[in-house]
Amino acid sequence: MTKSKVAVLETTPETVVEDYQRLAELAGLQDTLQRRTEVILKDNISWHFPFPAANTTPWQLEGAIVSLRNAGYDDLVCVQNKTVVTDAFKGEDLNHYTPVFRKYDIPVLFNFRTQEMPWVRYEPRARMRALQKVYPEGIYIPEYFIGKNIVHLPTMKCHIYTTTTGAMKNAFGGLLNTKRHYTHSWIHETLVDLLAIQKEIHPGIFAFMDGTTAGDGPGPRTMRPVIKNFILASSDQVAIDSVSAKMMGFDPLAIPYINIAHRGRLGAGDPREIEIVGDDISGESWGFTVGNNGVSLFGNLAWFGPLRGLQKLFFHTPLVYLFIAGSETYHDFYRWPVRDRRIFERWKRTTGWGRLFSRYGDMKQRSAVELHDV
Repeated sequence: MTKSKVAVLETTPETVVEDYQRLAELAGLQDTLQRRTEVILKDNISWHFPFPAANTTPWQLEGAIVSLRNAGYDDLVCVQNKTVVTDAFKGEDLNHYTPVFRKYDIPVLFNFRTQEMPWVRYEPRARMRALQKVYPEGIYIPEYFIGKNIVHLPTMKCHIYTTTTGAMKNAFGGLLNTKRHYTHSWIHETLVDLLAIQKEIHPGIFAFMDGTTAGDGPGPRTMRPVIKNFILASSDQVAIDSVSAKMMGFDPLAIPYINIAHRGRLGAGDPREIEIVGDDISGESWGFTVGNNGVSLFGNLAWFGPLRGLQKLFFHTPLVYLFIAGSETYHDFYRWPVRDRRIFERWKRTTGWGRLFSRYGDMKQRSAVELHDV
């Protein structure tokens, strides 16, 4: 039996863009994506603030673009989404994606602008495990995604609702509209449904995952950043999430979304069925734990616990705006200014990855000056 392949490399701030190119070759990028077909770059903005490990890194974005261009894929477009608590425009600016887009002439589209990307009803051929419960009126996806290759750009981090989050979770914001938070009670099944849909609509699926700084604790935003210096790539979204989970210290098959996808033959979740190419990671098990951030306790009670029966009251009435406002207040007006900005500034000042991030910021400032001069 042919094993799924996941490429893993240890990297440095000085070599990371070149290492992404080697990673792409090891993972078989050229054998994965359909030729002469547009490639969607789907970055991950879990928080518009540039908290380490929360979002696609600028060197990950650049490494993916250079790898794709070198492999002969010239028609690249980045697609952004928003969430009820995340600003896509603020996120791409604060995370220093804009100078990379300018440098490589990458257009950016937004799936919440209907003039750019209308949504159409889609009838999946695969059996859906959860989406029909949330979308009884029908499943709608962006028409633009159909028939295009997609490259996901997640990071290695924990998640309060799914234990870990990676390539499979990265489809969540791209393929579902703003009602997607209603899926949380069936979040693991939802991620499997989305992978099944992706396999129907995309001729090629690939993922570059950044673990240069990984996220321990109650992610995807309120985490403990840990320097790990690893990058991963694969055409098997289940396998790359499995390897990432194992490196973080979790049993991949104990995580429902990986287990369900593995049993549904959507990819390899069992590490014994995955071939690791690149560097030796047999000793990597980081002992990450999820925990909670206080606010997540209510989410667990409402989505999975004894308050589950009140979901329609909480989330399908105007009361939902109170919870949205509460989350925004906690993250943007408490966590960031009081705690997490200091963590970010210390990371930026004292680590090689933080200094590299600042250099992308300098590139953004230079681009702005050049545009002004023109």
